[in-house]
Formats: sequence, C-alpha cells, structure tokens
Amino acid sequence: MISLSNVTKNYGKNIGLRNFSVTLDSPGIYCLLGRNGAGKTTFLKLIAGHHNASSGKVTVNGNPVDMLHMPEQVHFVASDAEHFNMRIKDLFKTAKELHSQFDIHFATEISQRFKLDLNKKYEQASFGMKVMVNTILGMASNKAVIILDEPVLGFDAITRKNFYDLLQDCNEQKQKVIIVSTHLIDEISRVAEKLLIIDQGELKLYADTTDIDEMAYSVTGPAKVVEQLTQGLHIIGAKKVGGFVSQYIFDKPIEDTDMVMVSPLGLQDFFISLVGEE
Repeated sequence: MISLSNVTKNYGKNIGLRNFSVTLDSPGIYCLLGRNGAGKTTFLKLIAGHHNASSGKVTVNGNPVDMLHMPEQVHFVASDAEHFNMRIKDLFKTAKELHSQFDIHFATEISQRFKLDLNKKYEQASFGMKVMVNTILGMASNKAVIILDEPVLGFDAITRKNFYDLLQDCNEQKQKVIIVSTHLIDEISRVAEKLLIIDQGELKLYADTTDIDEMAYSVTGPAKVVEQLTQGLHIIGAKKVGGFVSQYIFDKPIEDTDMVMVSPLGLQDFFISLVGEE
C-alpha cells in the first residue's frame, strides 16, 4: 500500500532521510520511533505529499506521491494543526460537507466518549482537547491511511489510555493503516502491531512487535559466561559493572542457566539499546 524506494530528502545541507526504503503492505497500527531530528516527521510528510523527495520514489497504492499529487486516501494529523474558530460540532459538519465519506456519527460518538464539549469554540478548548479534535477529525475521515504525529500531547494518563483503546477499536472495526509517531514508547507498545525505528535519516528496524517480544532480551551474569553464551548472537547493547555484564540481545531466545539471568527487554529499553543513548 505504501512504498518508499531509495528515498532521500535534503533540507539544504541537512538530510532528513537518506536512501530510505520500506513497504507497509498490510492494515494495522504502526509505531514510528526515533530520536528528535531522526527523520520521523519527514517520513510522514513524504507519505502525505506535504514534501517532495529529493530523489527516489514514494507511492501509495501504486500511485506516485508528491506535493502536486497528494494522495486522497491519506489523512495527516499534526498535533499543532489549527482550524477556524467555530464550535467543534460545526467543525464536524463542515468536514462532512467537504468530504462526503467523513463519518460525523463516529466523530460525535467519540467526542462524547472523551467528554468533549461540542458547543465550545475551537480556540476556547485546552491544548489537549484541540489535539483530540484534530485526532477525531482524522480518525473519522474514513481514509485508508491515518497518520498521527505525536497524538497524545497534552493528554493526561486516563485520556491517553482511552486514546489507545480508541486506536484498537478503530483498527478492529475498519481495517486501515494507522501510523503513530510518539515518544511514549512503553504506552504505545500495548497496541502497536508493527514497529519502525528511524535513526539519523535511515531505517534502523522494521519488525512485528511480536518478534520483539520473543527476540529482545537481556542476559546478565559474569562477563566471561555471558560472552560465551551470546557468542554469534545479535548484541545491540551492553552494560558492565565490575565483573558482571548485561548484554542486550535481538536474536533467537536462550534459556536461563545457574550462572546467568535472562529477562525480557521492554520496548523502550530495546529502542534505547538499538539507537544508542547519546
């Protein structure tokens, strides 16, 4: 459905993406991770046609994408998007008038679920509620691809939990590609099905989250014993304290022994180990 082939995006002397290739070919919730400046927003805006690639090819459903050919089936939701200062329910009505496929009943239902005051004008809403309005407009658009860039900014813990439940519900009811860029790694891990990690403009990892659950772990014990047990495995990081070491692995599982402890590696620790802590 979505394909980037050998894509490079330059901003003058700065590189947003470098020789980047990936294909997202099935519906589901995709988690996009990367440090600040890694190229996440560049990746998302190229898919939406908000930027032109400097070289390479971007396609959605086989059709080339650029600023002159923005894909109708992609809806990009920026956390800082702005709208006319009208009542929220009138924003939904306007969206329906402009786009016949907009599901106003779904938008109203979700607004009630999140206790949005539909009679409040957009500019009167808190920052977190503005973000929620933007997200609802995207999720109700009925587009095949929904892109959410930092969608939980300004949300409290309860609202974030409800938001992740909403993502799951939407994905189960209407199969689509939902790409979520976020810094709240462990929270998104409970709903994400696929993981993309970008680092310094390059694709560092593209994998199913189930693969990470099964293959990402730490091995802790005496340094010599750990090094022997993990020889030949893909080591993505390590910490040493005295004669003991913890090695972080992304490879086939191994079992505990009397000398070492094997523990699952959470998504956040996996991400930090993979891209480095600098």
